[in-house]
Amino acid sequence: MRYTAPLLIGLLYVTLMSLLPEPHRRRVNAIMVAGAGAAYLSGGGLGGWEFAFTAVATWVAYKGLDSWTFIGVGWLLHTAWDVVHHLKGHPIVPFAHDSSFGCALCDPVIAVWCLAGGRRPWERRRGTDEFPGAGRSPLRTAGTTVKE
Repeated sequence: MRYTAPLLIGLLYVTLMSLLPEPHRRRVNAIMVAGAGAAYLSGGGLGGWEFAFTAVATWVAYKGLDSWTFIGVGWLLHTAWDVVHHLKGHPIVPFAHDSSFGCALCDPVIAVWCLAGGRRPWERRRGTDEFPGAGRSPLRTAGTTVKE
């Protein structure tokens, strides 16, 4: 259960967040990663480094307002911070000794989803409008035909 529960919590997070429509889903996730970045601030046991990490996480979360990639990076940064706290600092939940370890397992699940674009897992992947010309032959342009 030590390993399974955090992974299931990550999957539950992805499922619940997927219920939100875009662009709200991305913005809420940016706020969540900002909050995660400040989770250890009041007692993580690493002194001034807690403030430095919170500043970096806040900047990454701000960039995440417009980018799923930055949100994913923010979750990966928080994963690393969880590992540091598990090994050297205080746990994220003071009365649960392995809570930082569990968070370090949960966060990469969320990060992978975010780095994949934060799409709803149950929807088929559609073409993206990021590259509107993708998939078209360079020989076929609007209004012209190719003679063979």
